Amino acid sequence: MSKPDQQPDFEETQYERVDPPIGWDGQTLHEMLAESERLREETERYYGIEDLELKEEQPFEYEQMYSQLRGALVSARETALHVSASPIVREIGELCFQVYTPEGDCIALSTGIIVHVHTGSLAIKYMIEQDYEHDRSIQPGDIFCNNDNDLGNVHTTDVHTIVPIFHEGELVAWVDGVTHQVDIGGMTRGHDQLASTTRYEDGLYATCEKIGENDKIYQDWRDRAQRAVRTPMYWDLDEKCRLAGCHMVRDAVESMINDVGVDTFKQFSREAVEEGRQTLHSRVKERFFPGTYRDASFMPVPFEDEAWKPSAKQDMMNHLPVEVTVDEEGGLELDMEGASPPGPHPYNCAEGAMEGGLWVSLTQSILHDGKVNDGSYFAVDTNYPDGSIVNPDDPSLSYHTSWGSLMPAYNAFWKNVSRAFFARGFREEVVSGYSETGDPVQGGGRYEPMDDYFPVAPFEHSCQGLGASAVRDGLDYGYAMWNPESDMGDVEEWELIEWGLPYLSRQVKPNTAGHGKYRGGTGWEGIRTVSDSEDVSLYKHVVPGVGFTTSGMAGGYPNSLNYSLRAHDTDLDERLENEDPYPIGDSPTGSFEEQIEGDVKRSQKGMFFPEEFENGDLLHYQMGGGTGYGDPLERPIDLVVEDVEEGIYTTDIVEQVYGVVGEFDEDNREFTLDEEATDRRREELRTERREETRSYDEFHEEERERLEDGDISDPSKWMYEGVFDQSDDWAAFFREFWDLDETFEFDAELMEA
Repeated sequence: MSKPDQQPDFEETQYERVDPPIGWDGQTLHEMLAESERLREETERYYGIEDLELKEEQPFEYEQMYSQLRGALVSARETALHVSASPIVREIGELCFQVYTPEGDCIALSTGIIVHVHTGSLAIKYMIEQDYEHDRSIQPGDIFCNNDNDLGNVHTTDVHTIVPIFHEGELVAWVDGVTHQVDIGGMTRGHDQLASTTRYEDGLYATCEKIGENDKIYQDWRDRAQRAVRTPMYWDLDEKCRLAGCHMVRDAVESMINDVGVDTFKQFSREAVEEGRQTLHSRVKERFFPGTYRDASFMPVPFEDEAWKPSAKQDMMNHLPVEVTVDEEGGLELDMEGASPPGPHPYNCAEGAMEGGLWVSLTQSILHDGKVNDGSYFAVDTNYPDGSIVNPDDPSLSYHTSWGSLMPAYNAFWKNVSRAFFARGFREEVVSGYSETGDPVQGGGRYEPMDDYFPVAPFEHSCQGLGASAVRDGLDYGYAMWNPESDMGDVEEWELIEWGLPYLSRQVKPNTAGHGKYRGGTGWEGIRTVSDSEDVSLYKHVVPGVGFTTSGMAGGYPNSLNYSLRAHDTDLDERLENEDPYPIGDSPTGSFEEQIEGDVKRSQKGMFFPEEFENGDLLHYQMGGGTGYGDPLERPIDLVVEDVEEGIYTTDIVEQVYGVVGEFDEDNREFTLDEEATDRRREELRTERREETRSYDEFHEEERERLEDGDISDPSKWMYEGVFDQSDDWAAFFREFWDLDETFEFDAELMEA
């Protein structure tokens, strides 16, 4: 990827310098933050606010201010991405803008990757706690940058631009713009690396760094960043996008202050956060049935035959338990005691990223009609155990693909809150789960006609299947948990970016949707080939692969597993020349090989590490479906017939799972039901269930004996050994649940002996 013009092209404005203290009413930012935390601890309210006086006395003006601020943020996002942004930002909308109080608490945010509502908050608080005000100095026109996950970020390729907003010598707010970069450097190409195991392989890091002043980015920062990434032009475009949007929001805030007065703005900003806190409490009290809800997700890491570094060459499993407690007054607690320790992989996830995941989940499940800001964060008590994979507190680790832990964990959270919804009677609010958005293809190469590098990181994985609710099927190929505005993007747009990797197909992938009375949303598949390129390396990272990360609900099935499929040294050119068929999918499984000659590699793992590809090589990938809800035998037969005719399921699968039998005319897409055969098959399934069903006591005893005998897989032993070392409390809970001796340990070597 060519570098952009190196000449400075940011307009410089000379601002009058301000001396500390720069906080409100003669306070330093550090004093304001300490006062905020003291009042919240003493009163459990944001800044100790008892009544929302501005909202109550001037409701129209209050709501108008919120709408103006929210409108400014959305406008900045929509404008900036069309003025200057990389294709991945423009096409999928991978950016977001937030406004914060001087203490770093979010007041409002735009649409987009709203998972970042709290990550910018942590970065601002870090700068306050490290006394940037007196040391580095915080001035009008300053520009800061952060992508350090340990201080406030989700994963390394998310980059924040943070700008202070001043009024008459006081810092009245901050604005933060964040975009997702297609490349951040690092040991391999791609935006979600598999191979990195430490920070030193992750790529470019900016640690709450001042990168400009007087509205102009330093030339040395521009040089350093653009030399550190493989796509300097896209980096430059996105940096301009973030800065332009921040300045638009800053102008809007200044205009608002001129209209309403700075004192009113200050009062509004604090009341808006407190209203967000109160809203969450009221929603929880209204919609969740009090109680304790438990679930767990598991993240397989099958690296023994794949990893490059010796420390990572083992098959691992990560334990992600989630306990949610709801009290009668609307209190909400999330506890992940028992989470695995961090490991030699890129799936380590900082506490700030986990809080972002919690927040984006609450926004979609219970806060979609409330004010969206950090108030909801203050309303939830959380425990992400220190030193665990969900709060390593260790900047030396790799955080490049933290989504690999975050997304499975919140599948367990969503199931817990769905049970709380169901118990209260809100059946339509149930979400049985979602497909994780693993990357179907990443890498890059050199396109020969242009003699230039092209990255490969399409964001079409932002269209997965959503799980079913308790009253309807899930959403087909249209959901990503981290961005409710998910969009797979146009094929033509991705081909304009990824020059050497044209598409051969996109189509619905049958049998990916989890089964149930209400089925999950379906996934899809695609095939791409390498053309007119050299030095191409590609890899794939899609979960679940070798094991499910979650299940369905109330008898519903999990979504299908993913697998890997590619072909090297093929006869594609001959087929194209002779107009012979070539693969446009792998449905039914195995049909891919029937229409291509070459070295075909097929693996049950949903991932493979970077490998070289030549012109004419093929890569197949699939996107997951959502989980199901309820017993499949309770699904109306006419809906199963419709599923077959729409390509959601194949005839052999609906006979096996739903007991529906018939003939399918593929040419006319018509399924003719055999009612007698269907009645017989359904009765057979019910008979099998009665004969094979075991009582809970029988199941518990069999599993307990397996534990005592050490009859569990090596990755599971590795996982529980780590959890026992991590948490004595959880180990005691586990022993009590399985009625094991208090000396029971998961020592892999001892169990083998």
